[in-house]
Amino acid sequence: MLLSNTEILPGYVIEKHLGLVQGSTVRAKHIGRDMMAGFKNMIGGELKGYTELLNESREEALDRMKERAKAIGANAVINVRFGTVNIMEGASEILAYGTAVFIKEEI
Repeated sequence: MLLSNTEILPGYVIEKHLGLVQGSTVRAKHIGRDMMAGFKNMIGGELKGYTELLNESREEALDRMKERAKAIGANAVINVRFGTVNIMEGASEILAYGTAVFIKEEI
C-alpha cells in the first residue's frame, strides 16, 4: 500500500477515488513514564518514553487506516495527515486519515 502526503503520486495514474479513510488509537500515559518525564522536565532533554509512545501510536493509526483502505479496494492513500486530541487528562487520540485511491503505473 503506497502512502503519500501529496495529492498525486508521480509515475502513477489515479484510476478511482474511493473516499476518506481513517484509523485511530487512544493511548493513556504510563505512570512510570510520567515519573521519568517529571525528572527529565527538571533537567531538560528528550522524553524518550513519550517519543516511543507517540511513534507506536502513529504506526497503529496508520496500520488501521491502511486496513480500511484495503477493505474498500484501494492500493494507495493520498493526502495522508495526522491529528491528535486530548480525550481526557492523560489520554490522547492519534488519528491518521487520507483519501483512498486505486492507482496504476503510468505507461
